[in-house]
Amino acid sequence: MKDRGRNRIALGQLGESLALAYLERAGLKVLKQNYRCPKGEMDIVAQDGEWIVFVEVRTKTSGSMGYAEESITAKKVQRLRNIAKYYLLEKGYVEWPPLRFDLIAILYRQESEIKWIQGIL
Repeated sequence: MKDRGRNRIALGQLGESLALAYLERAGLKVLKQNYRCPKGEMDIVAQDGEWIVFVEVRTKTSGSMGYAEESITAKKVQRLRNIAKYYLLEKGYVEWPPLRFDLIAILYRQESEIKWIQGIL
């Protein structure tokens, strides 16, 4: 069981690294990776022009139990919103910039497939 947990963590870290490189190649400026606060964790906070982009990264090795992009629940959406609010307040924004919530869904195999879904909320 411990190996399974370690493998899951390693897969998540690999997925976040792939997502980070993907977003940087697309021209986004990464502001924070693995932002943690009392409300939870945001995988990536980035800037896309004037937009602050909050990115959730989901990585899977197969679609047999559903695809990564199908794993965002209503509860997860609410948590992402709360984390974003906390981030903006912590950074001292008086007027909030335009916000976007994106998902990077990775199917990790020999040839990884990366889907960048913008505006999931």
